[in-house]
Amino acid sequence: MARIMDKPLIGVVACRSITEGHPAFTLHQKYLDAIMDAQGVAIILPHRPGQGEAISRRVLPLLDGLLLSGSPSNIEPWRYEATGKEELTDPGRDELALALIAQALPLHMPLLAICRGMQELAVATGGTLYRQLPVGEIAHYVNSDAPLAAQYAPTHAIQLASDGRLSQLLRGMTSLQVNSLHQQGIHHPGPLLQIEATAPDGVIEAVSVPHHPFAFGVQWHPEWRYQHDEASSQLFEAFLHACHQYRKEKRL
Repeated sequence: MARIMDKPLIGVVACRSITEGHPAFTLHQKYLDAIMDAQGVAIILPHRPGQGEAISRRVLPLLDGLLLSGSPSNIEPWRYEATGKEELTDPGRDELALALIAQALPLHMPLLAICRGMQELAVATGGTLYRQLPVGEIAHYVNSDAPLAAQYAPTHAIQLASDGRLSQLLRGMTSLQVNSLHQQGIHHPGPLLQIEATAPDGVIEAVSVPHHPFAFGVQWHPEWRYQHDEASSQLFEAFLHACHQYRKEKRL
């Protein structure tokens, strides 16, 4: 029991969906497994429109880290001053995720944002998105009818900034082969984010918050079979290490 109590508590934002006709909150187990295998305790965070700010203020003091997962839904365009409507949205998640980011960053709480999560990080810090990435030499979105192993297989390389924090975190790596399951991406990262990696077509693949102990966003899915990928394992280990440190300092 003591060992569990010493592990950092990581909040993971859920997605609203419909399961067998019932409204439900869902979250792929792979995110939770990656946290727990790296010696963290994961707690799923549901939401409700109109209560995001209040929920965030209630749960953040309990947490030692925050993970923003991927999702089939897209952020509502009005939140980054775009027009039009998305086919699949999750307003409650938008509200909670953006509130969590805004409140967690000044606390220097460790944050790992994946796929939609990275887009939330950009929007929360004043950035904008491509609602649909331009069609070019790289296909950033795969056939959703393909087997999962094919959907999550590496599809293209990314180049890490040689002097960037992500390259340092990954022990000097300057390029990676990554999977790619996103139709949207960061257009302008805004004033608070530093670009850490890009695809050959210029699409932003990773960002960080400068002068923050650990706040990274990645566009790919490192949680997919993380045990079999060195960079993914290192990313989650570094995230949980930062959460451990945050927990220790919070208790002083």
